[in-house]
Amino acid sequence: MVKKFFAKAYLYLLLALLYAPIVLIIVFSFFNTSIFSFDNGFSFESYKSIFASDKTPELLAALKNTLIIAVVSSVVSTLIGTFSAIGIYCLKPRARKVVENVNQLPIINSEIVMAVSLMIFFVTFSFPAGYFRLIIGHISFCTPYVILSVLPKLQTMDNNVYEAALDLGANPFKAMVKVILPILAPSIMSGFMMAFTLSMDDFIITQINKGAATGINTLSTYIYADARVQGLSPFWFAIFSIIFIVVLTTILVVNVVKVKKAKADKKKEVKA
Repeated sequence: MVKKFFAKAYLYLLLALLYAPIVLIIVFSFFNTSIFSFDNGFSFESYKSIFASDKTPELLAALKNTLIIAVVSSVVSTLIGTFSAIGIYCLKPRARKVVENVNQLPIINSEIVMAVSLMIFFVTFSFPAGYFRLIIGHISFCTPYVILSVLPKLQTMDNNVYEAALDLGANPFKAMVKVILPILAPSIMSGFMMAFTLSMDDFIITQINKGAATGINTLSTYIYADARVQGLSPFWFAIFSIIFIVVLTTILVVNVVKVKKAKADKKKEVKA
């Protein structure tokens, strides 16, 4: 009884520490204040200022850059990560273990080390500054997460399914497209969402590799540059709230779709 109480208390405390700051930002975004007070009363001024502020053009440009980089890098990362995971799975056990450990290095490594390493690499080989460097940098740290998302599904998959497709006349490419990829679809989608979220959220690699002369800013770098000079105005509370709600809604929708698909597949298996 006591053990269960402390286990639940620890869980609730952890959730409170994680989400209390986000809840506070959402609440105070409706009171047009950056000092966490209710003196100004309830209003939507913070949200209106998103479209009427002198910062709006720069904000929209930063949002556009963020989405371009996140979409391109997450799509490429998902493609590379998916086929890399299939290749890793097909290796011999010892070689597979080595490659899996190497794949985890960018994840466990400090992000600042990776950012500086990428900067040195780009400068050494004269990569063009701007979108190209940022997209390559984001692909490099997003791909390992996609691989880690897809590999577990491969390890639980029945290998006989692929062999059966070959026996029925499908060539290896068609068997992969028609059989393997549909089985991996939920994991591929999870990997894509993780890559997209990580790319949108990244600051260190973007800040170090964007190049001062390019004038390119993403949401994270623009927020940092503006807050460093003027502090966090109520304008940003509304922006943070919208970003959180959009990301949360997307994740919930994806997970609900996955759960419904899993239930539908189970019903088909039972009927069969």
